[in-house]
Amino acid sequence: MKALDEKVARLHAILEQFREGALVAFSGGADSALLLVEAEALLGERCMGITADSPTFPREELEAAVAFARRHGIRHQVVHTREMDNPAFVANDAFRCYHCKSELYARMEEVASAQGMRWLLFGAIADDVGDWRPGMKAAEERGMRAPLLEAGLTKAEVRERSRQLGLETWDKPTAACLSSRFPAGRPILLGDLYRVERAEQFLKARGFRQVRVRLLEDAARIEVEGERMDRLLEPAFREELCRRLKELGFRFITLDLEGFRSGSLSHGPREERHV
Repeated sequence: MKALDEKVARLHAILEQFREGALVAFSGGADSALLLVEAEALLGERCMGITADSPTFPREELEAAVAFARRHGIRHQVVHTREMDNPAFVANDAFRCYHCKSELYARMEEVASAQGMRWLLFGAIADDVGDWRPGMKAAEERGMRAPLLEAGLTKAEVRERSRQLGLETWDKPTAACLSSRFPAGRPILLGDLYRVERAEQFLKARGFRQVRVRLLEDAARIEVEGERMDRLLEPAFREELCRRLKELGFRFITLDLEGFRSGSLSHGPREERHV
């Protein structure tokens, strides 16, 4: 616990540097939620959370982010991003996340200018170092800061600090944008985003917390936590699941026996999560 206390003290010292005002890229995940709360506690009205609204961001995640900011009394703004208008993003190459984050951060720069705030912050953590994260390149190009990473906080420490503060996000499952469900080189299309989102909503509504429905040609490849696989194979539920996903346009419905794992279709070691 002493190590965590020292890192939190370091985080607060870093945040003190942003008295001129800071916008926090806020997805509603555990990392960015902790960063937003810690920053607002020190900066007050000179802190604002910014959340992207686009077809690649699940509606339930957007609603959760808005509700979190409202519940904690934190200034918050939703900005509409247009990465789907960028052919380089739609092409879904190795720099897909770079193009997506570049669009969000450009919108954040506009808000910062309008609000008279100097700093842009994002929720990268120590665990992210060494992974393939082109989105971090987009942040670096704009001189953005990652206070959690600079303070050396790991995912386990983010969760523990969030638990200490009573944040409802302390044990929230990791999330990533819907485009991470597409294999490399498959164009990101609105219809496919819709199918994936609705399929995952179906499973989450039935108690699956950590779930991915990934696209493989005309098949859905379902990943859930290993201990929940038996539920998918119950005859009545399997029939209901297949019926619903076929209604969404999937021809084949498959189960990945390795279970949920981040980035199983990504260009690099792991999918680039929301931060």
